Amino acid sequence: MSESLADYGLGMRIQPKGMIQKVGVIGCGSVGQEITRTISEYGIDVIFLDVSDERIKEITQDLSNQLDEVINHWGLTPGEKRAIMSRIKGTTDYSDLADCDIVIETISSRKRGTSLEIRKEIFKKVEEVVSRNTVISSNIATLMISDLASALKYPDRAIGMHFILPIYKTHVVEVVRGIASSDEAYAQITKFAGMINKQVIRLNESPGNIVTRMIVTTVNEACDILMEGVASVADIDRAMKESSGHLFGPFEMADRIGLDKMLKYMDNLYQEFGDQKYKPSPIIKRLVRANYLGKLTGRGFYNYESGRPVDQTVTCAVIK
Repeated sequence: MSESLADYGLGMRIQPKGMIQKVGVIGCGSVGQEITRTISEYGIDVIFLDVSDERIKEITQDLSNQLDEVINHWGLTPGEKRAIMSRIKGTTDYSDLADCDIVIETISSRKRGTSLEIRKEIFKKVEEVVSRNTVISSNIATLMISDLASALKYPDRAIGMHFILPIYKTHVVEVVRGIASSDEAYAQITKFAGMINKQVIRLNESPGNIVTRMIVTTVNEACDILMEGVASVADIDRAMKESSGHLFGPFEMADRIGLDKMLKYMDNLYQEFGDQKYKPSPIIKRLVRANYLGKLTGRGFYNYESGRPVDQTVTCAVIK
């Protein structure tokens, strides 16, 4: 018989691999940097891709400064910092991702909308240079991984991941299988999550997953309470932290994520579900128009100095 295994589609699937040795990260903004740091801290080589050599230098310096801050709080030694930085490389060339076991897209677009077509183009560029065994992922918040996978020749290799902020303190990651995602790709991502000390929360595909949908509705409700004059920004945050054990209250969390991102998440979820609970609060819109985007710009619901909230920007008097 002349038939080969390939004739039956066998041997074309992702093959089980050993330990994950190298991970690619595409787009190294604040979230991408946290992901990069976390991966390297657990002994895995990381190559991050960004738009220019100048940006690569900025990111490398940012990562170094972040580790220095950890050293200053006795959480790291200079030798450990050198080891972490030695495992991180930057590039502007997709071909440098060729030997990665996993590639994670984590671009941070400030534009309104889902950036779906941009992300699909990134998936295609990655697939052109990596091996058949490489899993291609995205740190998705409101997108569907199946939509991104549709751009691939082998959509079974696509798996969605959503890292929970702050990544260095949380111990879970949302993992989403698309319609075509293979068992092998899911197993590879599960193994990777374990290697970086994250427990997998396996989700059925849905826009927003668990965390984004809960944060959006919580922030919107906090804004309603603020607009009613019930309590201040700081008191609402303090009440939520003390009562729920959360690391941050809703306003500080929104500032950390970025109010422009919050607005994008709200718009996308409202468009998807048509539910009023996802409709952006007028306060969020007003702050974004004023370019008060949160921690990144030094002003959001709070004013920031050296990355720390010092007082609240928004008061009941301001919003009325």
